[in-house]
Amino acid sequence: MKADYKNWVPKGLIAALLAASATGGLCFAAFGAAGWGAGRTARIVWAVAAGTICALCGLLAAQFIVMYRAFSYNGKRQLARQIVEGTARYVELPPGGRGLDVGCGSGALTIACAKRNPQGSMLGVDRWGREYASYNKPLCERNAAAEGTSNVGFARGDALKLDFPDESFDAVTSNYVYHNVRGADKQKLLLETLRVLKKGGVFAIHDLMTPSRYGDMWEFVRELKRRGYEEVQLLDTTAGMFMSPAEARRLMLTGSALLTGRK
Repeated sequence: MKADYKNWVPKGLIAALLAASATGGLCFAAFGAAGWGAGRTARIVWAVAAGTICALCGLLAAQFIVMYRAFSYNGKRQLARQIVEGTARYVELPPGGRGLDVGCGSGALTIACAKRNPQGSMLGVDRWGREYASYNKPLCERNAAAEGTSNVGFARGDALKLDFPDESFDAVTSNYVYHNVRGADKQKLLLETLRVLKKGGVFAIHDLMTPSRYGDMWEFVRELKRRGYEEVQLLDTTAGMFMSPAEARRLMLTGSALLTGRK
């Protein structure tokens, strides 16, 4: 059995865009170009509408195909694997310690952290909403079994309000999750995650931390230091750490950054 961590770009989305592009092309040929059952004005309308749909959906499909190939765990680039394993390197657990992965999805980061910390255990939580219907708890458990990882567990949870007391975990982590939480103050989300981190515990949170989403993250870093957090870093992962600036723009990952440190 082999682990299946899925892909951040659903195949169904690509298929739908290709189908829409093909349909637009057929409508353009049949009604816009050939003008079946239509007058001159109607032909022009059909040509513009169908041609636009064909072009836009085709371009979007091409973009998402490029992204799918880059993120694929089985492809040549394997960017998703590089990001997951790169983030996991910052997660350290003491003997008998326990870590939390918020928004675990298919379990990739949870399992990577557990494999790097056999002396402790990891818990992955996610609400597994309809937006990512292929991600669920059974999938995470199958992936853990496929990887031969027993020091890991999964449960339903909400990043807005984690169902754990203060200082429950020795490490907390997350990867490309919080930007998906609509309407939420992202810095408050970070503080909610850090709430459950024990004194002395480490954190590694990777996301699209653009100012439009997160506000002034450098001020947030300074605020953490004022609160007594140590070794706090905000690392630009698009400057060669995980990807180049050009690749980040191409894959719509501009603003990717890794917030790390110790409480």
